[in-house]
Amino acid sequence: MKPNIDITEKNRQAVADILNTLLSDEFVLSTQTRNAHWNISGLNFGSMHKFFESQYQALDEIADSVAERVRTLGHYSLGTLADFLELTRIDEAKELSKEKVAVQALLTGHETIIQAVRKEINLVSDKYGDAGTADFITGIMEQHEKMAWMLRAHLV
Repeated sequence: MKPNIDITEKNRQAVADILNTLLSDEFVLSTQTRNAHWNISGLNFGSMHKFFESQYQALDEIADSVAERVRTLGHYSLGTLADFLELTRIDEAKELSKEKVAVQALLTGHETIIQAVRKEINLVSDKYGDAGTADFITGIMEQHEKMAWMLRAHLV
């Protein structure tokens, strides 16, 4: 049964497409953060290992909430690696064992999401008439801003 929430099917589909791209970004960034968590080495291993773990756990929660928002709009969430890799705006980072390299790569990923979501907030609200999703993705952007700040603090 389709939702009766005063947003047209066409607009709900457009918003679901935006959210599925965001879901792809979240999944890829979470995977990269796990990569850093698993492979980090050096003098700060213990603290960085725990730090990256806290970040990928937060990203996993964000991804879950994005997928559920897509379902709330009456559409299906992506769920395959191929789909995620096709839609993500995050550049793949493979070598994340060195602290500064890992932190910079993850920071770039967060900033990519922040910039994309910042552009999509008004689009979702104004063009597609979905103030709820606009508010939802604003909250996600704020979470990424905080995670980016914490990563940036490691580069000083």
